[in-house]
Amino acid sequence: MTSLIDRYDLILLDIDGVLVLGQQPIPGAAETVAAVRTKGVPLRFTTNSPRRRPGEAAEMLNKAGIKATADEVVTPTGIAAATLAQRLPPGAAVLVVGSDALRDEVAAVGLKPVNSADDRPQAVVQGFAPTIDWPSLAEAALTLQRPETLWLATNLDETWPSERGPVPGNGAFIAALTAATGREPDLSVGKPEPTLFHQQARAHNAQHPLVVGDRLDTDIEGGRRAGFDTLLVLTGVTTPGMLANSDVHPTYIGESITHLLAEPAALTDAVRR
Repeated sequence: MTSLIDRYDLILLDIDGVLVLGQQPIPGAAETVAAVRTKGVPLRFTTNSPRRRPGEAAEMLNKAGIKATADEVVTPTGIAAATLAQRLPPGAAVLVVGSDALRDEVAAVGLKPVNSADDRPQAVVQGFAPTIDWPSLAEAALTLQRPETLWLATNLDETWPSERGPVPGNGAFIAALTAATGREPDLSVGKPEPTLFHQQARAHNAQHPLVVGDRLDTDIEGGRRAGFDTLLVLTGVTTPGMLANSDVHPTYIGESITHLLAEPAALTDAVRR
């Protein structure tokens, strides 16, 4: 039997809502990833979440029974830091709203992560972390009162899928700052921007990648912008009702990641119905 993955030379898998909810594996995820590896199709875990370092994300996946290595995990933190380094002078202060992983990436490119508006940061970089609190948002709001300050978001996901249902994501915290400052981020580097997908396709010399995700506005729209086929799974944020009312259309729809092993015709029929 021909399966969907036989059509593609690179599989770009989202993590949250596709492979795990919180830290709990989604049924069939481990077996499907193992089957992809058995077929010899390269894969990368392409997450919009900047809260974990690649090694930490790989460790979490392995604990969930899903084989992964740090070099297979791609996050928007490195892209965000590289973008800041292109736009700011070396050693420039950057107010970081987010995780230690994001802070480390900013420091690694020769910029200075700071916590206070009093440090006169030239930019604010914002990414999701469950430890974000009012003081950090307040410092960002004060910094963004200066119109020359660059505001970069790692991603704009309004929610994040947890074991108990969707909870506020980076976009929700950004909305709080927008309400307080009247500004919106100058740019975002995560999905649906195609940068992350294009980087991985070039790295693997892939001609026919497949993007797998649970969000229409990031994973599927990002795949569309990249010019790649997409598989939407219904184990995370997107519901059938949301899909019916959306202008974003995936190439394929599956109940879960296990549909990577299904016949393409069955999935194509699902799109047409």
